[in-house]
Parts: sequence; C-alpha cells; structure tokens
Amino acid sequence: MSHKAVTPRVAAVPPRPVQAVPRHREETVQGEPKRSLPFVLTGLLLSVLLAALDQTIVATALPTIVGDLNGLEHLSWVVTAYILAATIGLPIYGKLGDLFGRKNIFIFAIGVFLMGSVLSGLSQNMGQLIGFRALQGIGGGGLMIGAQAILGDLVSPRERGKYMGLIGAAFGLASVGGPLLGGWITDAWSWRWVFYINLPIGALALAVVIASLHLPKPQGRRPKLDYAGAGLLALASAALIMLTTWAGTTYAWSSPQILILAGVTLAAGAAFVPVERRAPEPLLPLGLFRHRNFLIPVLVGISVGIAMFSTISYLPTFLQMVNRATATQSGLMMLPMMGGLLLTSIGTGQLISRTGRYKIYPVLGCAVIIAGLVLLSRISNTTPYSFTAIGMLVMGMGIGMLMQNLVLIVQNSVPGRDMGAAISAANYFRQIGASFGIALFGSIFIHRLGNELAAAPQGAGAAVGGDINSLSPATLRGLPAPVQDFIGSAFGHALPPIFLLSVPIVAVALVLCLFIREVPLSTTVRREAEEEL
Repeated sequence: MSHKAVTPRVAAVPPRPVQAVPRHREETVQGEPKRSLPFVLTGLLLSVLLAALDQTIVATALPTIVGDLNGLEHLSWVVTAYILAATIGLPIYGKLGDLFGRKNIFIFAIGVFLMGSVLSGLSQNMGQLIGFRALQGIGGGGLMIGAQAILGDLVSPRERGKYMGLIGAAFGLASVGGPLLGGWITDAWSWRWVFYINLPIGALALAVVIASLHLPKPQGRRPKLDYAGAGLLALASAALIMLTTWAGTTYAWSSPQILILAGVTLAAGAAFVPVERRAPEPLLPLGLFRHRNFLIPVLVGISVGIAMFSTISYLPTFLQMVNRATATQSGLMMLPMMGGLLLTSIGTGQLISRTGRYKIYPVLGCAVIIAGLVLLSRISNTTPYSFTAIGMLVMGMGIGMLMQNLVLIVQNSVPGRDMGAAISAANYFRQIGASFGIALFGSIFIHRLGNELAAAPQGAGAAVGGDINSLSPATLRGLPAPVQDFIGSAFGHALPPIFLLSVPIVAVALVLCLFIREVPLSTTVRREAEEEL
C-alpha cells in the first residue's frame, strides 16, 4: 500500500524539473560555490564587522565631532539616527531577502552603507551628519541580517555552529572594540576617518560577495509587498527608539512628549497585528510565534540585549569617571570582555558542529551572564582593576555562549522560506530590548547619581552647576583633586548596583532556555534538502 501511495506522486512530477535538480545541486553545493565558501565567509564577516562597528565607533569621537561642527545640543542624534534607521530596516531586509533573493538585497545594503559612510565623512554641519548617519543605518540594517540568512542557505545546520560562532565573535569584537578604535582614529588622524575607514573594508566585502556568492533566485510571480505592515512597524519602531532615547534624560518619563510616544508605539503595534494577518506576504509572519524554538530565542534575546548593551554602554563611563582612564584607555580596559566573548563564541560554535548538541549553551550562557553581572555590581571606586577585569571576562564569556547560538536555533527551526524574516525578527527584538534597557537603567543611574551628588562639597557643587548631564571626563580632570575624588566616589557608588537590575531578567531567560526543544541538526544544506522534497 505504501508503494501505491507513492507511485502517483512520482509519476505526476514533470520530467524536466527532476532532471534540473541534480544539475542545480551540482552547481550550488558541490561545485564552485562550495570551494569558494571561505571567500564568501570572509565577505560576510567583514559586513557584520561594519554593521556592528558603526553602532559604537562614533562614541569616542563625538566630543571632537560636536566641537568641530558646533552641535552639542544634537550630540545624541548622531548615534540615535543610525540605530533608529538600522532597527527599522531589520525586518524589511529579512523579508525582501526571502522574496527576491538574498544576494542582490545584500549587495544593495552594502552599497547604501558605503554611500552613507562617504557622505557622513564629508558632512559640514550636524544636520547633514545626522541625515547621512540615518542613510548609513538604512544600509547597516541589512548587513547583519543578510550575513546570517545567507549562511543559513549555504551551510548545513550541523556545520553552521562554527560559522555562526565566527559571526558572533565579529559582532562582539566590533561592539566592544569600536570605542577603542574610534578614539585611536580620532587622535591619530581625524574624526572623519571614523567613517572613511569603512570604505576599504566595505569595498572588499562587496567585491568578494559579487564574485563568489552564488544563490538561486526565487521563481514565480512577483510577490505583493506588505507596505502597510512596513509602515506601521517603522512608525512603532521610530516612536519606541525616540522614547527610549529621550525618557529619563531629555524628558521625564511622565512628560507629555514621552506619553505621546508611548501611545503612538502601542497604537501602531496594535494596528500592525491585524494587518499582518491579512497580508499575502506578511513582513513578520505571526505564525512564527507558534514555534517554541522561535518564540523562546526571541524572548531570551530581549533579555540579552538589555544585559549586554546596558553593560557595554555604562562600563566605559565607570572606567573614565572612577578609574580616570582616557577614552582610548577605557577601550583597552574593556578587552577582557572581548576576550571572553571571542573564546566562548568560537569555542561553542566548534563544539556544536562536532556534537550536534546546542541546548546546553544558552542555559550555561544565562548562568554565566548572571555571575558576571553580580561580580560587576560589586565594583566601586576602591576596587582594583583586576577584579573589574574578571567581571568583564565572565560577562563576555556568557554573552559568547548565548548570543549567536540563539540565531542558530531560529535558523534550524523555521521553514526555509521564512528564514530571513525569522532571523531579522530575532535581531529586531534584541535591539529593541537593548534600547529599552539602556534608557531605563540610564534613568535609574542618573537618579542615583543625583542622590550621591546631593551631599557634594561646595567646590563640587559649583563645578556641576546643578546639571548632572554636564559631567564629563574632561570636566572632571579640570577640577581640584578632592572634588575629583568625591565625584569618582559618587559614580562608583551609583553605577555598579545598576548591573544587578539585569539579574532577574536574565534569570527568567535561563528558565525559558530550559524549554528549548533540541531539534537534531541536519548535515544537509537547506536548499539541497528542499530540492529533494
């Protein structure tokens, strides 16, 4: 009976496609593209490096930039414009790659990013710089998503672990090393080279991808794009990013501006759901949230975004204000976190490829992150740097075990036609978590610092001038030694306890990781398996 059930299906398949399958597989898996995989991987890694680097490299150059372009009041928007545009672009790029083919969309993203880099370096005022940084972000949003989705097309799930480990290492290297590189470039050359440095790296990535990447183009009718969904998601994302950027700093959390932004976020998000249910090709297929191995990595990714980026954002402040390090020195002092991240990101990737087991690493990653957060919460103005370095090392090891392996789980668990949308959604929600965590914890930190400085001696109070936001490393170095000691002590007492706020969030993530279903990792390339089906 089984033979009778199968025979009609085989007979119904037209002979021409059957003959085409082995030839296509020969060309895309066993032929030249397989031999050129190291070149393709090089292009993908360079692209990820660019995307992550430009979220952090500008930070240490900002004081010089605003001084040169005379735009201190717009300082935060140089960073926010890039993050906002990149975040909005994440789900859009993922879906476009699914519908129209990943190679052309990826090449487009690199080109837009490089154009934004050139124009940012040529900017003559802050308005131009903010606009061109947004253009750069539009391209940057497609680099990370494109690299992860292309890797999912080229490499079998079993082998994907070690390559995802390298991508995670590149992302962590850029995230932690960006401020160090930005400070060095600004001191050695000019702040404009913070943007120009992207050109040779991006041009090399572009050349490698064009020459060595071969992917089949989607066939069939031209799909109908989800313009309404894209517009609503962009509106909700923009309102949320602005809310998290301004809340607790520029405006109070209860101010009309923040309440209006919160209302716009909720309204656009609520309207987005029914639009996606009706869309023929939804930007974010809601059915993905019924997959346990998609929903759990998304929720865990939000918690990792909160813990990782709030730590990376505020540790340099501690090192510069408490340990009196320069911007470049603080970047060097962050190297233990980068070392821990590289070690476990590459190491767990290799272990996953060898054993096929991956569930244990997100669980261990959450536990190690909690240990790192607890250690960092114990530092103060009297703590030796060696203890701080241990805390950063442990934190980095936990992030390396977790971050890229969450994407691997999503890649291995969703249908191939939705892989780009699923990967972009995972990255999108992690970025949203990061923005919200940085804003919330920053607001709490400012409140704690204000309480610490309330008891400031007369000299310190006059130096601050009643505005905590005016405190900077340069301001601190110009104050008398006793005042420097008092302010350093205030930062040392106000900042480290903030790290404890992430502990219960990551603890919930640890419990969620226990419910991940460990689906066996196939040794077959996804496209090859789909053709056989």
